Amino acid sequence: MCFLCLCRANIDEVETDVVEIEAKLDKLVKLCSGMIEAGRVYISANKLFVSGIRDLSHHCKKEEMISECLEKCGESLQEIVNYHMILFDQAQRSVKQQLHNFVKEDVRKFKETKKQFDKVREDMEIAQVKNAQAPRSKLHEVEEATSTLITTRKCFRHLALDYVLQVFQNKSDSSPKNDNSMLSFMQAQHSLFQQGFNLLDEIDPYMKNLAAELDQLVIDSAMEKREMEHKHATIQQRDFAYDDSKVEFNVDAPNGVVMEGYLFKRASNAFKTWNRRWFSIQNSQLVYQKRLKDALTVVVEDLRLCSVKPCEDIERRFCFEVVSPTKSCMLQAESEKLRQAWIQAVQASIASAYREISENYYIERLDRTASPSTSSIDSASEPRERIVKGESILQRVQSLPGNEICCDCGQADPRWASINLGILLCIECSGIHRSLGVHCSKVRSLTLDTWEPELMKLMCEIGNTVINQIYEGACEEQRLKKPGPSSSRQEKEAWIKAKYVERKFLKKMCGSEALVEGSRKSHHWSVKKCRRHNSSIRAPKTRRKYRHNAGIMSPANLSAGTCLEASDPEDGRELDPNALLHKASRARNLPVMAEALAHGADINSVSEEDESKSPLIQAVAGGSLIACEFLLQNGADVNQRDIRGRAPLHHATCLGHTGQVCLFLKRGASQVEVDKDGQDPLSIAVQAANADIVTLLRLARMNEEMREADGPFGQPGFTSYAFRDSSRT
Repeated sequence: MCFLCLCRANIDEVETDVVEIEAKLDKLVKLCSGMIEAGRVYISANKLFVSGIRDLSHHCKKEEMISECLEKCGESLQEIVNYHMILFDQAQRSVKQQLHNFVKEDVRKFKETKKQFDKVREDMEIAQVKNAQAPRSKLHEVEEATSTLITTRKCFRHLALDYVLQVFQNKSDSSPKNDNSMLSFMQAQHSLFQQGFNLLDEIDPYMKNLAAELDQLVIDSAMEKREMEHKHATIQQRDFAYDDSKVEFNVDAPNGVVMEGYLFKRASNAFKTWNRRWFSIQNSQLVYQKRLKDALTVVVEDLRLCSVKPCEDIERRFCFEVVSPTKSCMLQAESEKLRQAWIQAVQASIASAYREISENYYIERLDRTASPSTSSIDSASEPRERIVKGESILQRVQSLPGNEICCDCGQADPRWASINLGILLCIECSGIHRSLGVHCSKVRSLTLDTWEPELMKLMCEIGNTVINQIYEGACEEQRLKKPGPSSSRQEKEAWIKAKYVERKFLKKMCGSEALVEGSRKSHHWSVKKCRRHNSSIRAPKTRRKYRHNAGIMSPANLSAGTCLEASDPEDGRELDPNALLHKASRARNLPVMAEALAHGADINSVSEEDESKSPLIQAVAGGSLIACEFLLQNGADVNQRDIRGRAPLHHATCLGHTGQVCLFLKRGASQVEVDKDGQDPLSIAVQAANADIVTLLRLARMNEEMREADGPFGQPGFTSYAFRDSSRT
C-alpha cells in the first residue's frame, strides 16, 4: 500500500472517530443538562423540607429538646443543600459548558476544514482526469492540463496538511478537555461528601446524646404505658361514681388558685335553676366560668367580706352558701367530702386575705413608728417604693454635704456606700473597703441593692463630711496629701487602710481634757424637744426609773421629750471612748457615736454604774431607731443583757417603742429569754396592754413555730411577718 493510501485510510478512521465522539459528547451534554435540572428540582424540594422543619421548630419552642433537635437538623440539612447547589453549579460550568463548547466550536471548525479538503480533493481528481485525457497532438491542452494539475495538487497538499493537523489536534484536545471537565466534576463530588462528612461529624456527639435520650424516653414511655394500662384496669374494676378521696386546696399555690372544680350554682331568677359551672378561688375572689376558656365571672369580689356555711334546709344534698354583704350564692358540690373541702378552702382564703392585709399594715406601722432623728427624711410621708431602691436613694443620700464625691478619693458621683460608716464611695474605693472585711466596712450599692427605710435614714444621718472630720482630723496638722480620683489603686488602698484600720489620722485624745475639748468644738449637745410619731404609747407604770449617773438622764425624763445636755465640761472630763459612746447613744447623737467608735470604744461595753447596760440599750432608752440601727450595723449584740437580765428587746417593749421592737425581731433578737423577774418580752407587752407590740411578738413567734413544723392555719388577725435581715454587706 502506498503512502497516500495509508494516509487516506488513517484520515478516514480519524474522521469516523470524530463523528462518533461528536455524537457521544452531544448525548452527554443532554444527559448533564437533565441531571442539573433534576438537581435543581431536588434542591428546591429540600429547601421546602428544611423550611418545614424550621416552622415546626418554632412551633415547638416550649419543648426544649424537640425544638433544639429540629433546629440543629434544619441547620445541617440547609448546609448540605448549599453543598449540593455548589455541586450542580460546578457540573454546569465544568461538564456541560466545556463539552458544549467543544462540540459547537472545535468540531464545527473540523467539519468546515473537512468540506474544504473534500472540495480540493475533488478538484485534484478532476484535474488528474483532464490531464490523463489531454491528447498529444494538442500541446496547448497538455500544458494547460498539466499546469492545472500541478496547481491543484499543490493546493491539495497544503490543505491536506492543514486538515490532518486539524484532525489530530481535535483528537488530541478532546481527551484533556474531557478529562479536565470530569476531574472538576469529581472534585466537586469529593468536596460535597467531604464537607458533608465534616458537618455531620461535628454534630455526631449531639446525635449520640440525643439517641441515648430518645432510648430513655422510649423506656419511660413504655413504663408509663404499662402504668396507665394497670391504672385503667384497676379503674374498670372499681364501681364508684366519683373519687373524692384526694381533695386538696392550697392557699399558697404559685398560680394563686387556691382550689378549683365543678359546682352546681343556683340561679337568682324566679325559676331557681341549677347550672354546672367551673368554680375557682383565686386572688381573694370566688369566680366561675361556663367553659374553661370563657372569661371569669366574679361571684364574690372580696372574700374578707363574706362568710360560708353548709345548707341542710333545702331539698338538694351537699349544698353550701357563700354570703356577702350584698348577695348570697347557693352552691352544690358532688359529695359531702367535696362540700367540706370547698367550705374549708373558702375559710382558709378568708384567713389568708386577713394575713396579707395585716402584714401590709404592720409594714406601714414600722415606717410610721420609726423613732425620729435629726434627719429631715420622714418615710411615713412618702410612698415606700420610692425610698427603697434606685435613683431616689442615690439622689437623697448624695444631696448631703460632702456626699457628691467619694469620701476617700474625691471621685464625683459615688454610687456605693459603707453602711456601717455612713459614707459614699466610688466603685474602686468600695472594692478596697470590701477587702477590709465586714468587721471594718460593709459595702452596698446605692442603685443595685434594696434599701430598708431605717438604713436609708442612717445614711442621711452621717455622711462623708462628718466621717472625714473624725477619721482625717489630723491630716491638716500632719500635712498629708489625700489621694485623688486619678491616684493609683495602691495609693488609695494604703490611704484607706491607714485611715480606717490603723486610724493614723485621728486627732489624739490626750487625756480627758482633749476629749472634752473635741466634744465642745465638734458636737454641741443641747436640750431640745423630740418629735414622737406615736405619742399614745406609754411606758408601763411598773417600770423602774434609771439612776441619774454620769450625766445620763432617766427614762422618765427622756420619754417626756428631753434629750441629753452634754455641754457641761465637768461631766465630760470623766468620759473615755466607752463612756462617750454610752452618752452619745442615749442622746441619739450619731456623729459622736461614730467618733467614740473611731477612738476604740467597745460596741458591746457595759456601764457598771448603770446596771451593766450596753450602748444598744442606751439607744433604746434614748428612743432612736436610727441609733439602734447604727450600733447593730457596727456589730452590737442584739441579745446582750443588762444586770437585770433584760436585752434590748425587753427595754424596747417596756418603753413601747414599736419600731425598735420590729427592728430587733428582724435582726434575730430572741424573745424566749426571761429577765430576773421571770418575764419575757411578750409578757411585758401583755402587761402594758400594747396591742401593736403583742401582735408583732406573736407574729414572730408564729413564724418560728411554722418553720419548725407543719401546723394548721394561723388565727385570723395574725400574720406571718417576713423579718428581713438588713445586715448584708
